[in-house]
Amino acid sequence: MDRAAPRPLLTSLPNLLTYGRILAVPALAICFLVLRDDTGRWISLVIFTVACLTDWLDGYLARVWDQQSTLGRMLDPIADKLLVGTALLLLVHDNTINNATIYAAIIILCREILVSGLREFLAELNRKVLVTQLAKWKTTLQMIALGVLIAGPAGDKLINGVSGAGTVLLWIAALLTLYTGYDYLKSAIVYAIEN
Repeated sequence: MDRAAPRPLLTSLPNLLTYGRILAVPALAICFLVLRDDTGRWISLVIFTVACLTDWLDGYLARVWDQQSTLGRMLDPIADKLLVGTALLLLVHDNTINNATIYAAIIILCREILVSGLREFLAELNRKVLVTQLAKWKTTLQMIALGVLIAGPAGDKLINGVSGAGTVLLWIAALLTLYTGYDYLKSAIVYAIEN
């Protein structure tokens, strides 16, 4: 009996989850901007949370099922940056992130752009950028902070201080972002100088 041909990696479940995360970005934006009430906040939080969970799940499944692909490695960080960038812009637009906390959002966005540029530069030199454990913790904390802030005023009605906790978590994520971004930049500069 012939074994079935393996499913093309283009339509593998890990890649489908990544596509879903990219599609969640406009869904999040539309829901957050059109439904300007507590219901919109909660639905936006669900969309954001599911998208964040697919970030972990697609990588896990790709490794376990040996379905890692160049397409997945390319799209995964793009999907992450689209999700984070959109969430930050929506929260600044809505004034949930305001005053000095805007600097935390700027730090996070600048680091995302910096690391993308460094990865592109190092890829041309055939040098891989390894994701550190601290960078993974930063991403997790950043996603939690953004989720708490998306709940924002709706969350404050259930538990007083939700927005404040989200702001504190965002600042911690921004500080970790600075540290891990500096780490990537230092490695790239050392490599560029030595070669």
